[in-house]
Amino acid sequence: MKVSCLQENLARGLSIVARAVAPRSTLPVLGNVLLSTDEGRLRLSATNLELGITCWIGAKVEEDGATTVPARTFVDLVNTLPNDRVDMTLTVRTQTLNVRCGAFNNDIKCIDAQEFPPMPPVDLEETLSLNVEYLREMIGQVVFAASSDDARPVLTGVLVGVEDGRLTMAAADGFRLSVRESHLSTPGVGPLQAIIPARALSELARVLGDGEEVVTVSLPPGRGQVIFRARDVEVVSQLIDGTFPDYKGIIPNNYSTRTVVSTAAFLKACKAADIFAREAAHAARLQITPGGELEPGALQVSATAAETGSNETVVDATVEGEPIEIAFNVRFLVDVLGVIDTPNVALETSTPSSPGVIRPVGRDDFLHVIMPMHLGR
Repeated sequence: MKVSCLQENLARGLSIVARAVAPRSTLPVLGNVLLSTDEGRLRLSATNLELGITCWIGAKVEEDGATTVPARTFVDLVNTLPNDRVDMTLTVRTQTLNVRCGAFNNDIKCIDAQEFPPMPPVDLEETLSLNVEYLREMIGQVVFAASSDDARPVLTGVLVGVEDGRLTMAAADGFRLSVRESHLSTPGVGPLQAIIPARALSELARVLGDGEEVVTVSLPPGRGQVIFRARDVEVVSQLIDGTFPDYKGIIPNNYSTRTVVSTAAFLKACKAADIFAREAAHAARLQITPGGELEPGALQVSATAAETGSNETVVDATVEGEPIEIAFNVRFLVDVLGVIDTPNVALETSTPSSPGVIRPVGRDDFLHVIMPMHLGR
């Protein structure tokens, strides 16, 4: 293999794939990045057997070939090289990669590419085309609600479903639920349903370039995998086996109080409360009071810590229904308010022991259910 490319392109490609490298593995080759020539471009691939990321970068290929290079060594080296042309030559007999750039001359010991797990071919028969901007926004509004506890593997994933021209993503961790829907531009696909690891979707949102407009999604039958393909990037993930809980059953059908507040003001109040709520399992108290003829309604967010002190913020609100006092994990409120982009948000509540529902005002494609905490006196 003999290939040349620009240092900045190589560094960018490595930053995309390196997150899929297995940090600790019984297979040494999983700590490496696969370098291979592919139709006049340089292909970089990494996998931990659950998640695989591939990136293609422009290159001048003089001799085709492939090898796997230790990820940490190679990433650190490329990041220290000058912004210049990088020339790489592989000595196959010794599996040594010579890397030259300006005054820098380096030899890196590699592992034969034959030992690298094969990346799956893309079956493009049953594919779904999604707008990158919408997909990234959808992912951002649901992945944070997935569980980080492996005790229930299905809850560490995001349920992705396609039916009747709509794409739905749902994630829950037992204390909160995020659901986001979107209309599809490619009708006729589906019905489909799969549980995709939340980490895989987070990585997908990270690596998709801003200049890319469309990403194709493929669920090859019988392989237990999902493949996302954009112009220069491919992300392959194992699916999670199991049955996702019936999340529709926990979404309240009605409410007794609806509170509309400024999203930014509510978020700031919650962030301030969290400073004091850290010692008390992040519990914050919300006191909702309807307004009168001459005064607006109010949403009071408060938190108390035995050692730190107490905090209280009052936000003007439009309140329909009964006054209510309810407690939530304020960290969960910060998470959801941070991904809502409408100026105002609605909080729907029934009783202090019933779930609350948060919806962006003016949009009906997103909702978030949050379980209440016990109100201590």
